[in-house]
Amino acid sequence: MTASRWLGLATLTVLFASSALAEDAKADTTSPVGRWTTIDDETKKPKSVIAIYEENGKLFGKIEKLFREPKEDQNPVCDKCEGTLKNQPILGMVILQNLKKDDDEWTGGTIMDPANGKTYKCKIAVEDGGKKLKVRGFVGMSLFGRTQHWVKAE
Repeated sequence: MTASRWLGLATLTVLFASSALAEDAKADTTSPVGRWTTIDDETKKPKSVIAIYEENGKLFGKIEKLFREPKEDQNPVCDKCEGTLKNQPILGMVILQNLKKDDDEWTGGTIMDPANGKTYKCKIAVEDGGKKLKVRGFVGMSLFGRTQHWVKAE
């Protein structure tokens, strides 16, 4: 094989590899899968870290870490939850369930608020180049709800 053919083959290999890496980088910034820090609406301080994972084409989110004041219970239970979640540890609890991809957002699932034990319909979307996650919980229509912005956890 001549030197020019080797050079051509090497160039093609580099181009394909660069393209694949660019696709991987793009996928990372558009996927909500990963660890996200929730921010308290009132204090603006970090409240928890939620690990979002995909299972059978649907997204789920589990509470991985809680940011608690020293005087607070470090392993609280969900005393306002109902059913099987009643009095279960909040740490490790799956609060985000069954979200399905719908264009640029994930919809059709639910989110549970351990503070009041209530479950809401939910939709999420990645924003700011993968740095933020827009989380909308609502009753009935999306118009009647609340939006939080979670930030990518380090």
